[in-house]
Amino acid sequence: MKTRQLGKTGPAVSEIGLGLMGMSGVYGASDDDESIATIHAALDDGINLLDTGDFYGAGHNEMLVARALRDRERGDVVLSVKFGGMRAPDGGWGGVDNRPAAIRNFLAYSLRRLDTDYIDIYRPARLDPDVPIEDTVGAIAEQVQAGYVRHVGLSEVGADTIRRAAAVHPITDLQIEYSLLSRGIEGEILGVCRELGIGITAYGVLSRGLIADSAPETFAPTDFRAHSPRFQGDNLTHNRGLVQRLQPIAARHGLTVAQLAIAWALAKGEDIVPLVGTRRRSRLAEAMAAAAVELDDVSVAEIEAFVPPGAAAGERYAPAQLAQLDSER
Repeated sequence: MKTRQLGKTGPAVSEIGLGLMGMSGVYGASDDDESIATIHAALDDGINLLDTGDFYGAGHNEMLVARALRDRERGDVVLSVKFGGMRAPDGGWGGVDNRPAAIRNFLAYSLRRLDTDYIDIYRPARLDPDVPIEDTVGAIAEQVQAGYVRHVGLSEVGADTIRRAAAVHPITDLQIEYSLLSRGIEGEILGVCRELGIGITAYGVLSRGLIADSAPETFAPTDFRAHSPRFQGDNLTHNRGLVQRLQPIAARHGLTVAQLAIAWALAKGEDIVPLVGTRRRSRLAEAMAAAAVELDDVSVAEIEAFVPPGAAAGERYAPAQLAQLDSER
């Protein structure tokens, strides 16, 4: 596994990171033992970037990570943690809280659940409309000074917010959705990040399983995709058609469509690190194989001609969730 520098101030990380959200029920039932085995397989294969959130499974995900890392060297792993997401007892979303006092509280609980003395990259999951980003970043910066956090990251924020945050403290990376079907950052956001030397950790590179040779059509009520506009009715039919266009190109490269999508993301810039969200070792092996493929500019252009920006039908989140994304304003 090759490495990439995560922004001009961040750590060297594996060129593919492992996204852990799906291991805590977001896409339906998951198996803890298989999830831990998948984390172990990733680490053994050279993946060192693990991405989690304190609200994934209301803390379940962080405790799962602690179990997986119990017999591993802490310095061999880069832990990226999102905070601020509020949960209700029924699992519902309760908005965000990025007040400095809340940040200190969230961090204390994350350190305990993760069984670690520090977090490598700490980031607000969403912009809190009631708290200036300067206050949020300043509060994380205090924890950097105290030694509990190594680097400051952002998630799903727009260009103006990125500039304001970077004026307070160096920002390592922006975590944001980026895939063949979600190309919104290619405008102002990506340009600002490159100007400021901020890396991109791209989640959703497979569009939550939509970019696959055989995307699922039905979902459990607890599965995020059951409520995602891109997986509904005619939208799903249209989007599956887009993905099918890629199958001949993938076949020519000896890849699955999913592998082609990962290779495409890797080819979009050395400052981009795709996060592959999987909870099974078999899917992890598929992603690892994609990392060995280097697409040239001609291949990238051909892929993008088949699936141009804006081609996907349906927004990437339901309206209520989309309204909370500063990156979409």
